[in-house]
Amino acid sequence: MLEYVTDPADPRLADYTRLRDMELRKSLEAERGLFLAEGEKVIRRAFGAGFPVRSVLTTRRWLDPLADVLNDALVYVVDDEVMAGIAGFPVHRGALASMARLPLPPVEAVLAPPPDPRRVDLDDLADDADAAPAEPRPRRLLVLEDLVDHGNVEVAEQHPRRILVLEDLVDHSNVGAIFRCAAALGVDGIILSPRCADPLYRRAVKVSMGAVFSIPYARMENWFTGLDQIREAGFQTLALTPDPSVTSLDEVKMTDRVALLLGSEGDGLSSRWLEEADEAVCIPMSPAAMAAGVDSLNVVAAAAIACHGLMRSGAQ
Repeated sequence: MLEYVTDPADPRLADYTRLRDMELRKSLEAERGLFLAEGEKVIRRAFGAGFPVRSVLTTRRWLDPLADVLNDALVYVVDDEVMAGIAGFPVHRGALASMARLPLPPVEAVLAPPPDPRRVDLDDLADDADAAPAEPRPRRLLVLEDLVDHGNVEVAEQHPRRILVLEDLVDHSNVGAIFRCAAALGVDGIILSPRCADPLYRRAVKVSMGAVFSIPYARMENWFTGLDQIREAGFQTLALTPDPSVTSLDEVKMTDRVALLLGSEGDGLSSRWLEEADEAVCIPMSPAAMAAGVDSLNVVAAAAIACHGLMRSGAQ
């Protein structure tokens, strides 16, 4: 349904008020349980991920490009001047969508392997499966992988093997960029510490280009015991640090399931997490660069390189 709006102060546009005011936006989005998607690609990805749409704010020129996803949505149509007045800046991508948040899954849902569809209970397939057997007997399981010709058929992995754990990253742009790197390189999930920036904040969503919708993530309830939960799920925990004296990431022996820990933009990982991790690892730096005082990478560059190394080891 299209509604044409000419006044930037129209109360129908309250979801889109003062996008540059970070504290106001945090308050509004938490209070109303919403987030904003900006631009055609990001809006499409939010729709495709199943987030309920509250409304869409757009200019006339974007009605046709978005027509296929706007059929059932409430759409407020404004001119460019009104759009800039609402947002506080020119919206070059021409469209904003107010989406309802979905409940975050618990950490264990991101960590735990799903049921293996290759394991078939033969007793459940029997003709008399509903009849109680005369005597208890062991369940008979068939593992379908045993029947596969591995020369012709690839059996997909059925559990998360490579995840990132972000500790106290507070910059929304960095969080969005890390989600984009992780999604592009095939990371299976992301766990956030309690104080990490919100991946669904407008800036994070925009920088990620919607990657925040494509990779499972959850937020720890307790920073103090969070790593214990990850380790108990069978993950080897590797703490990424700029310290050149620790093992290089490309030399560490990784297990089947690995969680890579990334610290905050300024201070890096806390001393507690560095001590609790199974092993500290670094990205090897050029000795000449180190001598010139370039002794570290920013967290996004480090995350991209580390994700590549993490996934390459998982493919071997």
